[in-house]
Parts: sequence; C-alpha cells; structure tokens
Amino acid sequence: MTTVLLMGPPGAGKGTHAGLLAGHLGVPVISTGDLFRRNIAEGTELGRTAQRYLDRGEYVPDEVTNDMVRDRLAAADARPGFVLDGYPRTLDQAAVLDEILDGQGRSLDAAVVLQVPVDALVDRLLKRAEIEHRSDDTEEVIRRRFEVYHEQTAPLIHFYFERGIHHEVDASPGIETVRTHVQRVAVQLKTAA
Repeated sequence: MTTVLLMGPPGAGKGTHAGLLAGHLGVPVISTGDLFRRNIAEGTELGRTAQRYLDRGEYVPDEVTNDMVRDRLAAADARPGFVLDGYPRTLDQAAVLDEILDGQGRSLDAAVVLQVPVDALVDRLLKRAEIEHRSDDTEEVIRRRFEVYHEQTAPLIHFYFERGIHHEVDASPGIETVRTHVQRVAVQLKTAA
C-alpha cells in the first residue's frame, strides 16, 4: 500500500505528475477538483451543497470537502493506496486527513513537494493562460494565488517535514526529468515497505 500527497504551488505540475505517479503505482488520483465535479454531476447531496457555494463564487467549506474526501478514501479502489492532489490545503484539513486515515488503519507515506521558483511559475502560468485564452489569469491574479498558497498551504511542508515523510523535487526541468525524480521517491517508498 502506498499513500502519497503531491503538493506544490500553482503551476508546479501537480495534476500532471499526480496522474503519472498514480499510473506508475497502480493507484487512483484523488483530486478535490475531480471530486467536486463528480459529486455535482451525480447530483449527490454533497455535490448540491458544493454547487451552492461555487455558484456564489465562494470557497466550498472544509466540512463539505472533508466529507467528499472521506467518502472517496473509503472506496474499494483506494484501499491499495492513492495519490492526493489538492488536498489537504491547510493544517486543519491535514488534521482531518489524519483522522480519516487513522480510522482506516493507515497513514500517509509521503508528502512530495514540487518546487519551482516563483518567477518561473508566473511565466509558465501566463503562457498557459495565453494558450488556453484564460483572460482571468493575469500576473496580478497569479501572484495572489502564490500568496494564498504560502499563507495556507506552505505550512504543510513543515508539518510533513517534522513527520519525516517530506520529499522535495525540483519541478523546474521538463516533465520527463521531474517524473523520474517523483517516481524515484515512490520506489524508495516501496522498498521501505
């Protein structure tokens, strides 16, 4: 069983590398964005609740997100392991994740942090916004997203470092190089198990 959290600032490549790592490990990616979309599409009670907040342009409250993650981690395909993408984002969510996993008799094996210098990420996201015609992704908005990441999510790096499960990967090079480094962490986990 391998349970991994993939984290990093916006544009670091979490979605790409979560999928690649999950494929390598043979486990599902659990992404909060995907959970929101699936619950909304299926018309679940959690999905209807999340939709009300999203329709008003508000953040979905932690308790709704936590319940979606709790349900997803209880699914049969997540029993052999998983790669988390986008959750937890805060120390409060990390505490809930611990509670969920403790209740299932398991724990998080690794927190892999994709690191990229901010200016390189801004350039990367501005190019992506231009290609995808995303007029809302201005440099000001992108830099604000980094501020939010550093305020809310970066404290998790220290949290997982203190637990001895923190692994940093330089995500500046090309996808193949980063994939090799991320998978090297996964191989170390399997060897240690």
